[in-house]
Amino acid sequence: MSADTDAVRADNSDLPQSLTEIIADFAETEPGERLQVLLEFASDLPDLPARYSDHPELLEQVPECQSPIFLVTEVENPEKGGESIVKLHFSAPPEAPTTRGFAGILHEGLDGQSAEVVLSIPADLPLRLSMTDIVSPLRLRGMSGMLSRIQRQTSERIGKITGN
Repeated sequence: MSADTDAVRADNSDLPQSLTEIIADFAETEPGERLQVLLEFASDLPDLPARYSDHPELLEQVPECQSPIFLVTEVENPEKGGESIVKLHFSAPPEAPTTRGFAGILHEGLDGQSAEVVLSIPADLPLRLSMTDIVSPLRLRGMSGMLSRIQRQTSERIGKITGN
Protein backbone atom coordinates (compact mmCIF):
# COMPACT_ATOMS: atom_id res chain seq x y z
CA MET A 1 0.00 0.00 0.00
CA SER A 2 1.31 3.46 -0.88
CA ALA A 3 1.27 6.54 1.32
CA ASP A 4 -1.43 7.95 -1.00
CA THR A 5 -3.58 4.86 -0.42
CA ASP A 6 -3.09 5.18 3.33
CA ALA A 7 -4.18 8.84 3.10
CA VAL A 8 -7.29 7.91 1.10
CA ARG A 9 -8.20 5.28 3.68
CA ALA A 10 -7.64 7.73 6.56
CA ASP A 11 -9.71 10.43 4.85
CA ASN A 12 -12.59 7.96 4.54
CA SER A 13 -12.48 6.49 8.04
CA ASP A 14 -16.14 7.50 8.45
CA LEU A 15 -17.11 4.84 5.89
CA PRO A 16 -17.36 1.06 6.13
CA GLN A 17 -14.30 -0.84 4.92
CA SER A 18 -16.11 -2.01 1.78
CA LEU A 19 -16.64 1.58 0.58
CA THR A 20 -13.19 2.70 1.71
CA GLU A 21 -11.66 -0.03 -0.46
CA ILE A 22 -13.77 0.99 -3.46
CA ILE A 23 -12.73 4.63 -3.05
CA ALA A 24 -9.08 3.60 -2.70
CA ASP A 25 -9.35 1.46 -5.86
CA PHE A 26 -10.60 4.45 -7.85
CA ALA A 27 -7.95 6.75 -6.35
CA GLU A 28 -5.17 4.27 -7.23
CA THR A 29 -6.42 3.87 -10.82
CA GLU A 30 -5.14 6.20 -13.52
CA PRO A 31 -7.83 8.74 -14.44
CA GLY A 32 -8.07 7.37 -17.99
CA GLU A 33 -8.85 3.89 -16.66
CA ARG A 34 -11.43 4.81 -14.00
CA LEU A 35 -14.32 4.50 -16.42
CA GLN A 36 -13.32 0.88 -17.02
CA VAL A 37 -13.43 0.23 -13.26
CA LEU A 38 -16.91 1.77 -13.16
CA LEU A 39 -18.00 -0.52 -16.02
CA GLU A 40 -16.76 -3.53 -14.04
CA PHE A 41 -19.11 -2.54 -11.22
CA ALA A 42 -21.90 -2.29 -13.82
CA SER A 43 -21.29 -5.85 -14.99
CA ASP A 44 -21.14 -7.14 -11.40
CA LEU A 45 -24.55 -5.72 -10.41
CA PRO A 46 -26.75 -8.70 -9.48
CA ASP A 47 -30.03 -9.35 -11.24
CA LEU A 48 -33.24 -8.56 -9.43
CA PRO A 49 -34.74 -11.42 -7.44
CA ALA A 50 -37.93 -12.79 -9.03
CA ARG A 51 -40.08 -11.26 -6.27
CA TYR A 52 -39.14 -7.84 -7.68
CA SER A 53 -38.65 -8.57 -11.38
CA ASP A 54 -42.18 -10.03 -11.39
CA HIS A 55 -43.51 -6.99 -9.48
CA PRO A 56 -41.61 -3.88 -10.65
CA GLU A 57 -44.21 -1.67 -8.98
CA LEU A 58 -42.50 -2.53 -5.66
CA LEU A 59 -39.38 -0.62 -6.71
CA GLU A 60 -38.88 3.13 -6.44
CA GLN A 61 -37.67 5.11 -9.44
CA VAL A 62 -34.68 7.43 -9.03
CA PRO A 63 -35.65 10.45 -11.17
CA GLU A 64 -32.28 12.18 -10.61
CA CYS A 65 -30.73 9.53 -12.87
CA GLN A 66 -30.66 10.21 -16.60
CA SER A 67 -31.49 6.55 -17.24
CA PRO A 68 -34.45 4.64 -15.83
CA ILE A 69 -33.20 3.08 -12.61
CA PHE A 70 -35.28 1.63 -9.84
CA LEU A 71 -34.32 0.37 -6.40
CA VAL A 72 -35.71 -1.21 -3.28
CA THR A 73 -34.18 -1.53 0.15
CA GLU A 74 -34.97 -4.38 2.51
CA VAL A 75 -34.05 -4.42 6.17
CA GLU A 76 -33.76 -7.86 7.65
CA ASN A 77 -35.20 -7.99 11.14
CA PRO A 78 -32.64 -9.87 13.22
CA GLU A 79 -33.14 -11.74 16.41
CA LYS A 80 -33.82 -9.57 19.44
CA GLY A 81 -30.79 -7.46 20.27
CA GLY A 82 -29.07 -7.91 16.91
CA GLU A 83 -28.41 -5.43 14.14
CA SER A 84 -30.83 -4.74 11.31
CA ILE A 85 -29.09 -5.72 8.06
CA VAL A 86 -29.76 -3.84 4.81
CA LYS A 87 -30.22 -5.66 1.49
CA LEU A 88 -30.25 -3.64 -1.74
CA HIS A 89 -31.81 -4.48 -5.09
CA PHE A 90 -31.49 -2.42 -8.28
CA SER A 91 -33.03 -2.48 -11.73
CA ALA A 92 -30.75 -0.66 -14.17
CA PRO A 93 -30.72 -1.29 -17.92
CA PRO A 94 -27.54 -2.66 -19.52
CA GLU A 95 -27.61 0.21 -22.01
CA ALA A 96 -26.96 2.60 -19.07
CA PRO A 97 -23.54 1.35 -17.93
CA THR A 98 -22.56 4.45 -15.94
CA THR A 99 -25.77 4.39 -13.93
CA ARG A 100 -25.46 0.63 -13.51
CA GLY A 101 -21.90 1.16 -12.32
CA PHE A 102 -23.01 3.59 -9.63
CA ALA A 103 -25.68 1.12 -8.53
CA GLY A 104 -23.01 -1.60 -8.48
CA ILE A 105 -20.78 0.52 -6.25
CA LEU A 106 -23.62 1.15 -3.81
CA HIS A 107 -24.56 -2.53 -3.86
CA GLU A 108 -21.03 -3.73 -3.20
CA GLY A 109 -20.38 -1.07 -0.58
CA LEU A 110 -23.66 -1.14 1.33
CA ASP A 111 -25.44 -4.46 0.80
CA GLY A 112 -25.18 -6.49 4.00
CA GLN A 113 -24.22 -3.51 6.16
CA SER A 114 -26.15 -2.60 9.29
CA ALA A 115 -28.91 -0.03 9.00
CA GLU A 116 -26.90 2.21 11.32
CA VAL A 117 -23.93 2.15 8.92
CA VAL A 118 -26.11 2.80 5.86
CA LEU A 119 -27.78 5.76 7.54
CA SER A 120 -24.39 7.24 8.50
CA ILE A 121 -23.01 7.39 4.94
CA PRO A 122 -22.28 11.04 4.12
CA ALA A 123 -24.03 12.66 1.16
CA ASP A 124 -20.67 13.52 -0.45
CA LEU A 125 -19.89 9.84 -1.13
CA PRO A 126 -20.15 10.23 -4.95
CA LEU A 127 -17.57 13.04 -4.87
CA ARG A 128 -15.07 10.82 -3.03
CA LEU A 129 -14.84 8.37 -5.95
CA SER A 130 -12.29 10.41 -7.95
CA MET A 131 -14.63 10.53 -10.95
CA THR A 132 -15.43 14.23 -11.25
CA ASP A 133 -13.10 14.40 -14.26
CA ILE A 134 -14.70 11.49 -16.15
CA VAL A 135 -18.45 11.76 -15.46
CA SER A 136 -20.70 14.78 -15.44
CA PRO A 137 -22.03 16.41 -12.27
CA LEU A 138 -25.51 15.40 -13.45
CA ARG A 139 -24.52 11.72 -13.37
CA LEU A 140 -22.96 12.11 -9.91
CA ARG A 141 -26.24 13.72 -8.82
CA GLY A 142 -27.97 10.51 -9.92
CA MET A 143 -25.78 8.49 -7.57
CA SER A 144 -26.60 10.95 -4.78
CA GLY A 145 -30.29 10.38 -5.55
CA MET A 146 -29.80 6.62 -5.22
CA LEU A 147 -28.03 7.03 -1.87
CA SER A 148 -30.68 9.36 -0.46
CA ARG A 149 -33.47 6.93 -1.43
CA ILE A 150 -31.58 4.00 0.09
CA GLN A 151 -31.20 5.94 3.32
CA ARG A 152 -34.83 7.10 3.38
CA GLN A 153 -36.15 3.59 2.68
CA THR A 154 -33.84 2.16 5.35
CA SER A 155 -35.08 4.71 7.88
CA GLU A 156 -38.71 3.97 6.99
CA ARG A 157 -38.21 0.22 7.29
CA ILE A 158 -36.46 0.50 10.64
CA GLY A 159 -39.38 2.57 11.88
CA LYS A 160 -41.72 -0.25 10.86
CA ILE A 161 -39.51 -2.88 12.51
CA THR A 162 -39.19 -1.02 15.80
CA GLY A 163 -42.78 0.21 15.73
CA ASN A 164 -41.76 3.89 15.76
